[in-house]
Amino acid sequence: MTYTAFSPRGPRIARAISQDLFHWQRIGLSTFAPYHGIDSSDVDDKDACAFPIAIPNPSGKPELAVLHRPLFPGTRPEETACDAESREVDLDRESIWISYRPLSLEARGPGNVSQSSHHRLATPVSPWERLKIGCGTPPVWTRHGWMIVYHGVSELEQTGSEVQSLCYSAGVMVLSKEHPQTILYRSARPVLTPTLPQECHGTVSHVVFPTGIDRRDDLGLPNRYDIYYGMADYRIGVARLDVPDVLPPGGVAHAPDAKV
Repeated sequence: MTYTAFSPRGPRIARAISQDLFHWQRIGLSTFAPYHGIDSSDVDDKDACAFPIAIPNPSGKPELAVLHRPLFPGTRPEETACDAESREVDLDRESIWISYRPLSLEARGPGNVSQSSHHRLATPVSPWERLKIGCGTPPVWTRHGWMIVYHGVSELEQTGSEVQSLCYSAGVMVLSKEHPQTILYRSARPVLTPTLPQECHGTVSHVVFPTGIDRRDDLGLPNRYDIYYGMADYRIGVARLDVPDVLPPGGVAHAPDAKV
């Protein structure tokens, strides 16, 4: 399990392991090698989810991988929100990243988690996610590829002197099996957005935040998933997602680092 650990230095990615999902052993913080001279240990990072099996790295070699979202100084939604219809996005910084580590590192024990290869996966492109995007549910294998339900942040329309409010919605992303850095489908519009009173009012208002996913094989429905999500950071909700036989047209499919 990946989770967010907080300290005076800010949020970092931590991991725990369990044999029965009731008793957990903490195995410490995930560490990331520097990227282009930037010390990853001093960068806020959260919203991580690990692939359940080894996947091909950019060279085609099987490695363990994790999706995460480094939050560099100056890129928080409260800092980047503006009135303009569009804004320039720093592709190197406001993105979901995929980082790999060799399988050989597993022999050193679960406490030595080091990601040494980083690649930008997806950046904010649609209006509903223009301020920030991040992971949500762990990747699950479907007939179309690796699927994640991720979150995006936008501004709510304000009137008068109201304080700037943000809206957290959820979308779907499908990654290629052979080349997981290639996005096959990505929601042009959110599949889940705050509409219920429990989603619009709470500890943090106007938030739906996906975190858990459960395939309903018990119902004989392998294409049906329950998505567990935070409701205004106050309650836990569940939504149903049915994976279609064919991916819908019109999805935003270009990945920043993909070879086109």
